[in-house]
Amino acid sequence: MVKEKSQKTLLKAYENVDFLNSADARILRMLAEFLQPQSRFRKLKIMDTIVFFGSARLMSKRDAMKVYNEFKTINPKDNSKLAEELRAAQQLVHMSKYYEDTVELSRRLTEWSMNLKTPAHRFIVCTGGGPGIMEAANKGAKLAGGFSVGLNISIPFEQYINKYVSPDLSFEFHYFFMRKFWFAYLAKALIVFPGGFGTMDEFFELLTLIQTGKIKKKLLLVIYDKKYWSSIINFNGLVEHGVVTKSDMNLFSFCNTVDEAFDLITSHFKKNYLDSKETEGTEPSLNLK
Repeated sequence: MVKEKSQKTLLKAYENVDFLNSADARILRMLAEFLQPQSRFRKLKIMDTIVFFGSARLMSKRDAMKVYNEFKTINPKDNSKLAEELRAAQQLVHMSKYYEDTVELSRRLTEWSMNLKTPAHRFIVCTGGGPGIMEAANKGAKLAGGFSVGLNISIPFEQYINKYVSPDLSFEFHYFFMRKFWFAYLAKALIVFPGGFGTMDEFFELLTLIQTGKIKKKLLLVIYDKKYWSSIINFNGLVEHGVVTKSDMNLFSFCNTVDEAFDLITSHFKKNYLDSKETEGTEPSLNLK
């Protein structure tokens, strides 16, 4: 039996939290994750982005050394479990170079974009908003005196919004596919640093969209450190087995240093997205909290 409610207890549908969080309102939640970022990007005049992908588990060299120093006195023969943690700590130190390279590349790209004479804000650093490589990219933008986007996702582990994301450009997503949409939609370049499953998922999905022509704009896809990625993915093997064509290898570019990546990305922007009037000038203003 339907219970009667007084007029005072009635709620409009868009104020009914139980309904909005129900399966029946899923389409509304999806739409909200499209419209809210769109509204904010338009309000703040964010025209396009440079997206950084990479592991959430990497650390700065300083932090990695702190972890390593806790284990370096361990004798592997005394405790096999701690010895395994020592090896992991050593690997953290080795991989920290990618964190530092990300900071430097992001800083340089942000400084470069801030000096463009454009009516809108161009080529803004964008990340998943979490730790690791994401944090490093947001940090680099902040060190340059610029701002950056963080597209955070609610998951059971790892992910928290890092302190370097600009507050007005910080977003929290529930749906992975809407988060991926916003990675792809504004991007004019993607930089893939060493990472795991999540990084490969993002890389291959966007590579597929480029390969199949679903992304029609000139989107530069940069893979950072050929040695690392070739040890993870046998790109040539895909060609040899005939599952991709040799020309598909031209859909992305490898870079091994910050200088190489910076030159490739800025040249791509100048060639495809900037006219002769949009030269280096004064920093555009943006009122961010």
